[in-house]
Amino acid sequence: MDCIFCAIAGNAIPATKVYEEDQILAFMDINPANPGHLLVIPKRHYRNIFDIDAETAGKIMQVGTQLASAIKTALNPDGLNLLQSSESAAFQTVFHFHLHLIPRWEDDTLVLPWKPQQGDINQIAEVADKIRQHIQ
Repeated sequence: MDCIFCAIAGNAIPATKVYEEDQILAFMDINPANPGHLLVIPKRHYRNIFDIDAETAGKIMQVGTQLASAIKTALNPDGLNLLQSSESAAFQTVFHFHLHLIPRWEDDTLVLPWKPQQGDINQIAEVADKIRQHIQ
């Protein structure tokens, strides 16, 4: 498998690690959106949200909240984005599940990837019904 995050988790290539335990690793993003941008990954390979189990995803969120508090104390940002992209259509470029923690400041240059606009309430209800039918 040719996965850069697996290589980082296996210590085959270096990374600036922030947190590590048996199943989870957090390290600084080498292409940061803002100072303090870090990634939280499972050490085991999961392609994305459609592949990862709920227990591991929950552990990543648990570590993510702990690291968000550390970022807040260390850097005092005005806010923080959590970002997880699954598949190319959603901007995923490294196909190993990862959670971005991106500190935000009022004057930074980051923007939303979409322009919020009012949806059709009937279409919203129809889509919600379709989703409900497949909840397990």
